[in-house]
Amino acid sequence: MSQDRIRLTVLGISYSQIQSGAYALILAQVNGPYRIPVVIGAAEAQSIAMRMESITPPRPMTHDLFVSFAHAFGIRLKEVFIYRFEDGIFSSELTFASDDRVIRIDSRTSDAIAIAMRTGAPIYTTPEILEETGFVMETHADDTTDDTQAAEGAPTYAEDTPPADDSPYSRLENFTIEELERTLAQLIEKENYEEAARVNEILKRKRGQ
Repeated sequence: MSQDRIRLTVLGISYSQIQSGAYALILAQVNGPYRIPVVIGAAEAQSIAMRMESITPPRPMTHDLFVSFAHAFGIRLKEVFIYRFEDGIFSSELTFASDDRVIRIDSRTSDAIAIAMRTGAPIYTTPEILEETGFVMETHADDTTDDTQAAEGAPTYAEDTPPADDSPYSRLENFTIEELERTLAQLIEKENYEEAARVNEILKRKRGQ
């Protein structure tokens, strides 16, 4: 593999208005200005968001089960490589190591990243893909916009529509920390991890984390 690969990290997830029921996963160039938006499905977005918010489900999800299975047999994920972008679709591969064997397996990019986040494996892409699909966020000295929020406004995706004032998500902002903690526990028990991730985000903000 090329030695001039670009390392990426997961910046955040936003709703995609380009594709109904889909989300935009924002990948960020490590030590660089580029951001890459990747359209992913709701299930994969939920899995990635749960890991970002450090939410532990009562029962393992598919990506958790995959990682546990690999570890049980002494298989280690070395890296994820986003190696191709064609017809609007990213192609990725997982590189596994076991004793003296190295095995590469093709994967959907969303699945590959969800697994990488559970193992701490690095994520890479090529300079060509970064140049073709990435964008550079413009910042100003007096700009206080959060990095993830700015990424959501990338050219590839329209700005997210803010929730209506009477939406359940909006009302959560008025909950106390104790009410949010109870709501979070109930959502996890019901395995509604997408809403749990949102509640956990508000809870962390109210705690000043």
